[in-house]
Amino acid sequence: MKLSITPLAGVVLLPVAASAFQPLVTDDTGTQGAGGNQMEAAYNRSTDRVPGEATTTHEVPVGFTRGITDALDIFIGLGRQKIIPDAPATVERGEVNPVLGAKWRFHENEASKLSLAFKPQVKFPVSKESEARGLGTARAAYGVGLLLTQETGFGAVHANLLVDRVNYADDALNAAERRTLYQLSVAPVWDVAEGWTLALDAGIMTNPDLAAKARMGFVELGAIYAPSKDLDLAFGIVRNVMDGSTRTTQVTAGLTWRFR
Repeated sequence: MKLSITPLAGVVLLPVAASAFQPLVTDDTGTQGAGGNQMEAAYNRSTDRVPGEATTTHEVPVGFTRGITDALDIFIGLGRQKIIPDAPATVERGEVNPVLGAKWRFHENEASKLSLAFKPQVKFPVSKESEARGLGTARAAYGVGLLLTQETGFGAVHANLLVDRVNYADDALNAAERRTLYQLSVAPVWDVAEGWTLALDAGIMTNPDLAAKARMGFVELGAIYAPSKDLDLAFGIVRNVMDGSTRTTQVTAGLTWRFR
């Protein structure tokens, strides 16, 4: 299975930029506050290798988040993808599934510094032609997540439990893949210096490939530099694990800007 952030976040590894804590796969419970706004953009380069074959995918997702209340955000995400096969074949490029979602922080304990959030999202379909070219799904898909953030003396620990449902217009694709996908991940984050944060992110998930084992995983190393309180620059490298002979590496770089 390849790493991808399509729904902008394929729906398995990396989530849409507007709904995640860049550059991590695992999201946090933080919201923008009433009237707050956030713009995000990223560039992602994935290399998928199987014996005798390799594919490189370039993705540029952008997202906008709006704070409705102090504890409720809504977000939208769009993205464009370019798929370059190693062997002589057509290079595919185009828009991927747009996404609309929300994040609601429904529990926050100031004494214990523990918070919980609920994150539903809908991924709108691309055309059947785009689905056939590997750029998304031509039927709407949806997902829901339970997010946890525990603040600590060194920074924070974030954890997610996510469920996604993937729907293709092509019945052959529906029959060939696992379409209910689960993900459990944990990300400790360290505040190491003024403006600098380091993170380790790891998780297990459903492998959509019916020919492969049902479970696979990922490991990520990430860094965030904040030159100001409203601007973050993020960098990360993600590797798949427990995915048979498939070897996937994704490098990501992103920018987050918060404003009112």
